[in-house]
Amino acid sequence: MTEAVELLAALAPVLTDVVRTASAKAYLILDGTLLPIEPHRRGPAVLLRKHKKHGMNVQAIADPFGRLLWASPALPGTVHDVRAAREHGIVNALAEAGIPCWADKGYRGAGGTVRIPCWGRWEALSAGQQAVNRSHAKIRALVEKAVATLKSWRLLRKLRCSTTRITSLVQAVLALHLASSG
Repeated sequence: MTEAVELLAALAPVLTDVVRTASAKAYLILDGTLLPIEPHRRGPAVLLRKHKKHGMNVQAIADPFGRLLWASPALPGTVHDVRAAREHGIVNALAEAGIPCWADKGYRGAGGTVRIPCWGRWEALSAGQQAVNRSHAKIRALVEKAVATLKSWRLLRKLRCSTTRITSLVQAVLALHLASSG
């Protein structure tokens, strides 16, 4: 079983390949998601107070139609989305390629070509800023389809393995998904 997972994981695209092929697209959409895990004796403690469960952070990149293009290696769930995007080199790769990227407020301060909604309380925003945030939300909603695609695999709904194997499982699922979607 481990050998099959490793073989499939090796077939998953790397970020540079995805950015190269996506340079023809108008933009990409970025979002982070939490994959729930069972607490494990080996591996880092990743209990998240906000979600009240253990989990691992995975970044997902989708195209303008909401199709999953890439999933990052898993990091502990306590890692914030913008830090995860920087650690994986997503922000720099997109900036170098000049590809605009839509993201949520969790990527505040990312810089590069990452675009986030206007910051502030809804009531304090001008009518123009509220309109920008509404259109931003409509574009970003498509990434939820990509995240749902990733989480639709039963294997990733509640991981019961060592945290060191989760990246291989995510990459294997990504390879299978991309192979099945043509």
